[in-house]
Amino acid sequence: MSFVTVTGLTKSYGAVRAVDDFSFEVKQGEIYALVGPDGAGKTTIIRTLCNLVRSDKGSAFIDGLDVSRQFEAIKSRLGYMPQTFSLYPDLSVEENLRFYGGIHGVVGKRFRDKTEVLYGFSNLKPFASRRAGKLSGGMKQKLALSCALIYDPKLLLLDEPTTGVDPLSRQQFWKILLDLKRQGVTIIVSTPYMDEVARADRACFVFEGRKLVEDRSETLSNRFDGRLYFLDMAPSVKLVDGLNDLPGIDARRFGSGLHLYLAREDAIENYSAMLTALGVDTTDVKEIRPNLEDCFIQFMEQTS
Repeated sequence: MSFVTVTGLTKSYGAVRAVDDFSFEVKQGEIYALVGPDGAGKTTIIRTLCNLVRSDKGSAFIDGLDVSRQFEAIKSRLGYMPQTFSLYPDLSVEENLRFYGGIHGVVGKRFRDKTEVLYGFSNLKPFASRRAGKLSGGMKQKLALSCALIYDPKLLLLDEPTTGVDPLSRQQFWKILLDLKRQGVTIIVSTPYMDEVARADRACFVFEGRKLVEDRSETLSNRFDGRLYFLDMAPSVKLVDGLNDLPGIDARRFGSGLHLYLAREDAIENYSAMLTALGVDTTDVKEIRPNLEDCFIQFMEQTS
C-alpha cells in the first residue's frame, strides 16, 4: 500500500494553471523526486501535501489520512522543509532545535538524546551556540532538516533543499537522506538538478504543472526515443541556427559543445554534406548515450 497517494491534483492561481491533473504514489521508505525547472509546479504540489495550499480539484492522502480533512492527525507524521530558510536567524543552532522540539513535545531527556543523534549526522555540534543567521548555506540546510526531524516524522517533504548549496554540502545532505531512507523514512524531494535524480528510487519529470514521465531513476534515460550525437565544437549562434535549419536535426548547446537529436531510424551520416557546408568536421561528431537532461528536454518539447 502506498504511503502517499495524490490523485488528479489541480491548482490555479488566477489564469495560471500551476498544477494540472497531477497524480502519483509513493511507497513507505521510498525517496521520490519531483524534477523540473522553476515554475514547473513542484512547490505547489509539496505545499498542498503540507495543507498550506488548497487544491481546486483532486485528493491527497498520507498514511491513509485525507490531507484536506484529517491534517491534525497527519501533522505528527510530517516533516516539512521549505525552499527558503525559515528558521529564526537570531537564535542559535541549539535554540532553534529546542524551539521546534518544544512545539512537538520533545523536551528533557528525549530532547537531549534526539539532539545528539541529529548532531551526529549533521556535524553541527561544534556550532551549537552559533546564531543560525551566521551559518553557511549548507549548514543552514542541515539545521533546517534537523528541525524537521526533531520529532521523528514518517514523511519528509523537502522543497529544493540543495538549491544554492555548494557541491560538497549537497553530497553530505544526500548522504543524510539516504541514511534516513534506510531507517524507513519516506521522502519526497523537489529538485531542479538532474544529477540528484540518480539518488532517488523513483523520479517524476514535471513541466508546466503536468507529469511528463515517471520511472525508476536508473531507467528514466531509457525512455529517450531517438539517437543522440555530441558535436565537439564551440556552439556559436550561427552554428546552432544553421544546424536547426537542417530538417531532421534538433541541436542544443551542452557545455562547450552541442547535442544533436535525430530520429531513431536516422543517422548522422545522412547529413555529412550539409554538416561540411556548415563548417563541421564530421569526425568531431560522436554518437553518445542520452542522459536524464536529454530525456527531460525531449518530453518537454513533446508537450509544447
